[in-house]
Amino acid sequence: MTAIRAEGLYAFYGTTPAVDGLDLTVPAGVTFGFLGPNGAGKTTTMSMLTTLLKPTAGRAEVAGFDVATRPAEVRRRIGIVFQESTLDLDLTAVENLRFQADLCGFPRREARGAVSAMLALMDLSERGGTPVGQLSTGLRRRLEIARGLLGAPRILFLDEPTTGLDAQTRAAVWEHLNRLRREQGITVFFTTHQLEEAEHCDRIAIIDRGKVITHGTPAELKSLIGADVVVLRTEDDARAVDALADRFGLAAESTPDGLLLRVANGAGLVPRLCTGLGLAVHAVTVVPPTLDDVFLHHTGSAVRENGANAHTLSRLGEGLR
Repeated sequence: MTAIRAEGLYAFYGTTPAVDGLDLTVPAGVTFGFLGPNGAGKTTTMSMLTTLLKPTAGRAEVAGFDVATRPAEVRRRIGIVFQESTLDLDLTAVENLRFQADLCGFPRREARGAVSAMLALMDLSERGGTPVGQLSTGLRRRLEIARGLLGAPRILFLDEPTTGLDAQTRAAVWEHLNRLRREQGITVFFTTHQLEEAEHCDRIAIIDRGKVITHGTPAELKSLIGADVVVLRTEDDARAVDALADRFGLAAESTPDGLLLRVANGAGLVPRLCTGLGLAVHAVTVVPPTLDDVFLHHTGSAVRENGANAHTLSRLGEGLR
């Protein structure tokens, strides 16, 4: 029941390894997130798994077939949604799907039913006759997913599937993806550098500099960090620093949002702080570990340009306001 397996996978651009001895196992029927910053090797790995790029070394199997020696068998069992749109803007939604059905070898009568089914699956039936150039970015993305599903793939690959979409449209796309995985039992493999998207996953692999550095469920990965972030505001934060050290053995960091603490059980600490600190507590916020923190812990850097700590403090600031 393994959808994807890679062992010692390498891809070089000149003398530089874009993928550096990568090992990966993806169970069948899960939503699997391949998480990492731009340039980490995500798209190169996906290109090898989808037979668009031949591995320099190592081997990979997709749907039980070797990507290098049995590429045609792999292609029959996968669907792909690229990061950049490849739809024909002058054709209607139906015409784009019918063209894809021709490429998949559908007989004309079967193609008509398959196209209608895909439009219905992605809630696009009323837009079938609309030229793609007149569709919104979110509707185009849903149409591309419908096209990727047209051949009834066992594995759907998506490269940065919601790049450029607003939050509401991104949520709608994920609602459709989650529903089709539940209803059809396919494996969804997607690359992303957006940590919010990784929360949709059953399992995650974090890639950095061409290597998988850790993997697991979102909860498992966050539990490895083990510390909640607590931000505290008191009547006198300077005195509170000493009181936290003397009475609780905790080191506090002063930030613009208040005193920052990292503790194993933030929620359990709050009542003790309120009763035992000896100072009036004006506000307290507890934030559990995030995937930002996981990435920072394993790589020493953040996925976002502004850094994991900045992102965490931003969230804390919102909570304190």
